[in-house]
Amino acid sequence: TTELTVYHRACFHCILQCLSLKVEQRVRMEYHNASDINGVVVENLNMCIESKRNGLSREEDSADADKLSQIEKAYTTILSELGEDVDREGLLRTPLRAAKAMQFLTKGYKETTQDILNDAMFDENHEEMVIVKDIELFSLCEHHLVPFFGKAHIAYLPNKKVVGLSKLARIVEIYSRRLQVQERLTKEIASAISEALEPAGVAVVIEAVHMCMVMRGVQKMNASTVTSVMLGKFNEDPKTRREFLALTMKK
Repeated sequence: TTELTVYHRACFHCILQCLSLKVEQRVRMEYHNASDINGVVVENLNMCIESKRNGLSREEDSADADKLSQIEKAYTTILSELGEDVDREGLLRTPLRAAKAMQFLTKGYKETTQDILNDAMFDENHEEMVIVKDIELFSLCEHHLVPFFGKAHIAYLPNKKVVGLSKLARIVEIYSRRLQVQERLTKEIASAISEALEPAGVAVVIEAVHMCMVMRGVQKMNASTVTSVMLGKFNEDPKTRREFLALTMKK
């Protein structure tokens, strides 16, 4: 009887071991299957995202190509109406080149200050005036579609927050690469900086030469235009304003 009992216990122990082994194997198989399935799902999801992204990119490229083609046709019409032969050698690709140039000169319509400033603002305990001057700018007069160009001078009084200095020049680039008038351009630059940084004050001065005055109309070769916008403390405190103008406008 004793021997039989020992035998039964041994068998029972073996059965338990076998069951444990099978359970472990089952768990391992299910885990690996789940991992494989998850891997396939993730891979398929990534492929879908990439496909969607490529599809959107292709749609944008197609739309840009259509716009370029329409602008090219418009320049062809303009040249023809001016009395030019658009089929002569020197003008064969001029409408296309002009279309590409116009797209570049107005690329600011596709850009925003948020795009360039989100990763370039930093907390900093600095409250003194920050100035970036002599920022070259080129723009197109919206009245005659001829260039005006010059320099922008920018200052702001930080309110516990500063921005990468090159970003101020990028803001000038965004708004100048649109059809503009100098007065609005000055205000847009100042407002963009004020909204993004919430500083104690912003000052912007632009000095520019307008080809609509130089090469047409009154044809005054030495005429230049100066515009300014003062916000916050630069507008409220004459001393702060004078300091900015003394540092930027002296020759």
